[in-house]
Amino acid sequence: MTTAVRDSDTVTRDALAVLQPTFDGTTSLPAWLPRQLENGMTGVGLFGRNVVSPEQLAVLTGRLRAAKPDVLIAIDEEGGDVTRLEVHGGSSFPGNHALGSVDDPELTHEVAAALGRRLAACGINLNWAPSADINTDPDNPVIGVRSFGDDPALVARHTVAYVEGLQSAGVAACVKHFPGHGNTNVDSHHALPRIDIDLATLHKRELVPFKAAIAAGTRCVMSAHILLPALDGERPGTLSPAVLSGLLRAPAAEGGLGYEGLIFTDAIEMRAVADTYGLDHGCVLAIAAGADALCIGGTPSDEDEVLRLRDALVNAVHSGELPEERLHDAAERIRALARWTAESADPGAASPADGEIGLAAARRALVVSTPPGATAPRPLRSPAYVASFPPVANIAVGTQTPWGVAAELERLLPGTEGGSHTRADADRAGPDGLAAEVLAAAGDRPVVAVVRDVHRHPWMAATLDALLAARPTTVVVEMGVPHAPPSGARHIATHGAARVCGLAAAEVIAGAAPTD
Repeated sequence: MTTAVRDSDTVTRDALAVLQPTFDGTTSLPAWLPRQLENGMTGVGLFGRNVVSPEQLAVLTGRLRAAKPDVLIAIDEEGGDVTRLEVHGGSSFPGNHALGSVDDPELTHEVAAALGRRLAACGINLNWAPSADINTDPDNPVIGVRSFGDDPALVARHTVAYVEGLQSAGVAACVKHFPGHGNTNVDSHHALPRIDIDLATLHKRELVPFKAAIAAGTRCVMSAHILLPALDGERPGTLSPAVLSGLLRAPAAEGGLGYEGLIFTDAIEMRAVADTYGLDHGCVLAIAAGADALCIGGTPSDEDEVLRLRDALVNAVHSGELPEERLHDAAERIRALARWTAESADPGAASPADGEIGLAAARRALVVSTPPGATAPRPLRSPAYVASFPPVANIAVGTQTPWGVAAELERLLPGTEGGSHTRADADRAGPDGLAAEVLAAAGDRPVVAVVRDVHRHPWMAATLDALLAARPTTVVVEMGVPHAPPSGARHIATHGAARVCGLAAAEVIAGAAPTD
């Protein structure tokens, strides 16, 4: 049975409106993009592939705005480990876990406002941030330092501070990943996580930050591709009416959160959705479930893909699978957000002080300790060897952005060198053999070992143990979640791998940290 469609042109424009594709290029727009913006598309997403510099980005977004004055221009800029603005050099702002470890909501507000002003100066008016996930599973491979922490109340107060700071700059916030991606050890970029908790626990824990963000006026919420059997045992949250139209939209009296703003999907081409439902049908199911905007972010779109997805939505309306009113409602919510961003634009230019707040926050986030039985070393005055032990990067973080302390320490101690020592090296040489290779590369120089979530990687922990046994004076810098006990002659937990976190750690190692 099919439903009568009153105005096919309106349906087509609505179908285009809910698509939020990405594109390739840093200087000019692909020819199809202005054309489809004129035809009804409302916005696009930007990633590191679109960014060279703030000046270049401002020119590029200016061209988008020339094609459509109220265009929504979104970016995935969390600061910390997940940065697009500074993808080639590392972020000037620490991420959520660093801010949560300081636990000063005013500082979080200042950092988010400064980041928002920088985004606005680049012409961006929508940020797919912050992560409101509670990192309850220490083995979580995709959230980790992207979370403010593992305490619901702490995560809630910092989520609110971040939302309010970001939106004070005229940039819409998008809290993610609803209803919470923290209690899983599966990365939804690669597979479908399953979270087996009851609704009472969900409301007391995972939903607390989202409820607070909604009360604070967040403009957007992003769904997660996770299976939550307590609500829906078949479809992931992004495609589940019970999760989106029910839990998120339903009024409190019916057990919901009463959210009336815009619902974004997480990148719809992620394998947790695409492998089972396909991109085209996944888009239809997401809008039917209650989502309003479809993030298509993994690879650059072309016109053929945009038109194919548009037609999938239009055909679903004609077949009756997707109610016309649901598609129109979704499109109207996006247009309303576009009007808000247009009215809130130009809150003030970014300033050099905005960068200073990021470094100040990173310094406050450091936890420096001398493990039991160790003798605290004096600050280094001569070049060091920095041995980095990188885990496999998750897709959200990517592989383009540099991390560590070697580059920052080399500026303070010229002649410092660094080397990357991977799991493949450990598999080849064994932990003792890899530790010996590190020491051979270091020679007589002091060693700084840089790890990231060492508690999650047995090869890394074993190699670090072997290195410390052979060279007890080694300084250890943990740039992930510091779940493992402190080790080394001095242990520095940065709570994230942003460039400013590396700089703050290097200052301590070299005795160059400012004093109050």
